[in-house]
Amino acid sequence: MKQLIRALVAVLIVTFALMYIVSKLNSAHGYTSGNTLTIFNWGDYIDSDLIKKFEKETGIKVIYETFDSNEAMLTKIEQGGTAYDIAVPSEYAIEKMKEEDLLLPVDHSKIPNLKNIDPRFLDLSFDPGNEYSIPYFWGTVGILYNTEMVGDKEIKTWNDLWDPDFKNDILLVDGAREVMGMSLNSLHYSLNDKDEAHLIEAKEKLDRLTPNIKAIVGDEIRMLMENEEAAIGVMWSGTAQEIMWENDKVEYVVPEEGSNLWFDNMVIPKTAKNPDAAHMFMNFILDPEVAAQNADYVGYSTPNKAALSYMDEETISDERFYPDEEMTARLEVYENLGKRMIAYYNDLFLEFKMHKK
Repeated sequence: MKQLIRALVAVLIVTFALMYIVSKLNSAHGYTSGNTLTIFNWGDYIDSDLIKKFEKETGIKVIYETFDSNEAMLTKIEQGGTAYDIAVPSEYAIEKMKEEDLLLPVDHSKIPNLKNIDPRFLDLSFDPGNEYSIPYFWGTVGILYNTEMVGDKEIKTWNDLWDPDFKNDILLVDGAREVMGMSLNSLHYSLNDKDEAHLIEAKEKLDRLTPNIKAIVGDEIRMLMENEEAAIGVMWSGTAQEIMWENDKVEYVVPEEGSNLWFDNMVIPKTAKNPDAAHMFMNFILDPEVAAQNADYVGYSTPNKAALSYMDEETISDERFYPDEEMTARLEVYENLGKRMIAYYNDLFLEFKMHKK
C-alpha cells in the first residue's frame, strides 16, 4: 500500500513539474492568457501575413487552428476542450450557437471599423442587429467546369449535371447541405425544405447522378480541378475563383434554378479567455486595406464596402463573385433546421455516399 501511495505521489510531482515547465515556456515565448488570441477558422481562410501584422501591431500572440465543416467546429466548441476567442461559423451554425447559449455578445463600441461593412450584409435574419456576429466573407455555391473538357456542352442549370455525357466526370464537395441543396434546387424546392417526401425525392435523384460522380471530396477539390482530373466541380465561389486564377479554361456559374448565398461571420465563443483581444482582431480585420488584402489572398467576396476601393476593378465587377441584387434575390441562405432535421439531411447524404460506393 505504501508503495502504491509513493508511486501516486511521484506521478503527481512529475505532472505538476511538467505543468510548471510548460507554463514557464509559454510565458517565455509570450503565450500568457492576457496576451494570447486563439482563433478557430476554416482552412486557408486568412492571409498569414495579416496574422503577423496583427501580432506586431498589438503584441498579442495568435494561436490559429482550423476546421473543415461547421459541424466539426460546433462539436469542438460544445465539448469545450479549447477556449477559442474567435470562431468563424456560417449563418445557420450561428443560429444554432445562439440557441445553445455558446456565444458572447459583441460590443460594437469596440469595433469602430464596423462602419465599413456594406449595410446589406448587416442585420440579417440569422443574427438581427449583429448582436453576436461580425461579417467576414460571403459567397455562393455553384458549378465550375472546364470548357475544353465539356466540349460544346453549355452548363447553366443544376439539371445539366445529370447529362449522361458527363459520366465519371463530376466532383462534389463533401457537404450534406450543399449536395442535398443542389438536388432540392434542381427540383425547384427550397434549400431549407423540411418536407420529408421532398427530401427523399432529392436523395433518389442524387442516386441517379451517381454514374456521373467521380468523387466526393474536401479541400482537395481545388487541386483536382486545377490538374484537370475532372471536368466539373460543385463548390463554393471562392474556391472556384482560386482555381480560375490557375487555369484559364474553367468557368463558374450560379445555376438558374437558384443556389445558396452563404455568410461566414466572426463570433466570440462563451468560453473565450481574451474577449478584448477578440474585439481588437475583429476591428483589425475590418480595416479597409486589411480586408482588401485578405480578400485578394482568400478569393472570397468581402462584405467590406470600404475595401473595394483597394481592390482590382476586374475582380469586384465580376458578377459571378460579386452578384448584383437581382441575382442574390433568387439565392437562399441556409437556415438552422433543428437537430432532428439536420440529422435527417445528414442521414440521407450518408446513404447517397454509400450508394456511390
